[in-house]
Amino acid sequence: MIKVRLPLSALFNHRQTLGRNGGFCHIFFMMSEVSKDEQMAKLLKRPNDDLAEKVQTTKRIKVDGEQSEDEKKYPKRKVVLLMAYSGKGYYGMQRNTGTSQFRTIEDDLVTALIKSGCIPENHGEEMKKMSFQRCARTDKGVSAAGQVVSLKLRLIEDIVEKINENLPPQIRVLGIKRVTQGFNSKNNCDGRTYSYMLPTVAFSPKDYDIGNIAAFRLEPKTLQRLNSLFALYKGTHNFHNFTSQKAPSDPSARRYITEMSCGEPFIHNNTEFAVITVRGQSFMLHQIRKMIGLVIAVIKGYATEEVMERSWGQEKVDIPKAPGLGLVLERVHFDRYNKRFGGDGLHERLEWDREEEVIKAFKEAYIYPTIVETECQEGSMVSWMSTLPIHDFEGTAAETRENKDQNKVSADAGNDSD
Repeated sequence: MIKVRLPLSALFNHRQTLGRNGGFCHIFFMMSEVSKDEQMAKLLKRPNDDLAEKVQTTKRIKVDGEQSEDEKKYPKRKVVLLMAYSGKGYYGMQRNTGTSQFRTIEDDLVTALIKSGCIPENHGEEMKKMSFQRCARTDKGVSAAGQVVSLKLRLIEDIVEKINENLPPQIRVLGIKRVTQGFNSKNNCDGRTYSYMLPTVAFSPKDYDIGNIAAFRLEPKTLQRLNSLFALYKGTHNFHNFTSQKAPSDPSARRYITEMSCGEPFIHNNTEFAVITVRGQSFMLHQIRKMIGLVIAVIKGYATEEVMERSWGQEKVDIPKAPGLGLVLERVHFDRYNKRFGGDGLHERLEWDREEEVIKAFKEAYIYPTIVETECQEGSMVSWMSTLPIHDFEGTAAETRENKDQNKVSADAGNDSD
């Protein structure tokens, strides 16, 4: 049980949930006598009993004379790892082999896998040797509470604990499960749920005095209009304007959104925050942040609602991209995989009910405080709001200034998640 110094209600006056997507509570707690690292360690120390039993009873594969003792004792198996991380200070999730100056989450993960003995050292440079794949390529500064990666590794004893011993505290492996040999975490994922936390002053009128952020409170009628705008995103649309280097005719620009809404606001340190939740089949690079950025521009009066409809057409529309700080990958969904393999008696369903407590603890210890504290100290949302007048929402220029800046992004970046 996690020890807390203050009741959760003392830190936030309002409880925020994920609604039907479940489980998102925007209430932080403070660590007291036991540090947050120690508390996380206690939660993670719970053994993966089911997996450990399977490791002991797994039938040995044939080995040749060139295999090491570790390879003979721990043959590689296809698994998924449930991960959580605070993205501050990292250049996204995906590793850029040979580029050490831009540290990513996968850089630290691969290093930990090698040091713990889960993979051979040469797999670090050629990740395809371990069939590595992530569900979502989160962008710079974006956090995750339910990222899932698939790979082949040696099922060593106390595997989760040993991997985490070689990871920084802001990155944790929270669970592990065996999957089918051909499983691919990206291709088998049929849904992703993100959340975005932001100060509600983002929805203030454009003539509001942003020097008085603490005084702003979101009115019910504004929240109602917000949700009516977010509801317009539901269904399948052509989101070529919501990423870079995508032509209107590109089939991959069509994306399916099942849910998007903003929850009731809550107070922290006299500043009001709210959380937007969105679930879709998949998202392109920067798509969610641009979806939110455009709605903010409409609410504030810089753009008309008609711009949203026009953005799905053939024209090029200049759409602002909200800061990455508040974006969190909440969970990924494997409904089709679970239906096909979850009840076959050989494989587990890719659901993480047993890990909910440690997921919540990680978010409250590392993700939520980082978002709130960084926003209060650096004011990324307020700074971004000052750039909104620069955007030409009525223009149809072939290439906006932002797109010019984005030309350095690799051509395949738009096919991956935010």
